Amino acid sequence: MIITSKANPLIKQTKKLLTKKHRKVSYLIEGWHLFDEAQKANQEFIHIFLQEDMADKLRSLEGVTLVTYDILKELTDSPNPQGIIAEVRMPITPMPNCHQGKYLLLEDVQDPGNLGTLIRTADAAGFTGVFLSEKSADLYNPKTLRSMQGSHFHLPVWRQDPALICQNVKENGLPIIASTLSDQSVDYHVIEKPASFVLVMGNEGSGISPQMSDIADTLVHITMPGQAESLNVAVAGGILIFSLI
Repeated sequence: MIITSKANPLIKQTKKLLTKKHRKVSYLIEGWHLFDEAQKANQEFIHIFLQEDMADKLRSLEGVTLVTYDILKELTDSPNPQGIIAEVRMPITPMPNCHQGKYLLLEDVQDPGNLGTLIRTADAAGFTGVFLSEKSADLYNPKTLRSMQGSHFHLPVWRQDPALICQNVKENGLPIIASTLSDQSVDYHVIEKPASFVLVMGNEGSGISPQMSDIADTLVHITMPGQAESLNVAVAGGILIFSLI
């Protein structure tokens, strides 16, 4: 059976997952790369929607719903869907006890593209995990997912109040390194590379909060010899992430 109607109850219910308020237990991924990464990571698929003329691209059609191209377009914000969309169950990831490891904390990073790029960069650098503040962009926003390219399948991502995160980190003795352009910050080249740490990147417009500035053990900046006032947070994060490994 091939679903051809936009009024189909399953399609109408699944389409709701494009809106954040409906993403309580599951979310949608689009495209073959994310689908393959989810398979490798043994993610739980609730539904798999496959374009009808691509049935031969899957070894097994068990649990797969065939749909027309027009129906597939209903389930994504992408203008050109790649043939497959899957509903994936959100993982339940207990908060860690940060005795050791390399962590990235994103405090109120609001652009989904920046958020996804930073998580992908942390993954590429072999970080232990990523913390998101409650006001940061949605991890399961389609733009975030496209920017991450499946990196959220490779390392844990937790959403928590930064104060609670920092309390956990402080109790376990991990230094907090925060990026800021304040007068108290030092050039990132001169700081030592600790074996374990938390690197904090702040909001695109306002940077880290005053509370985070007070909590941090080290404030760092990237010296810029040119005339630009600042760097994009994802670019700055990439420089600092790889400088610390």
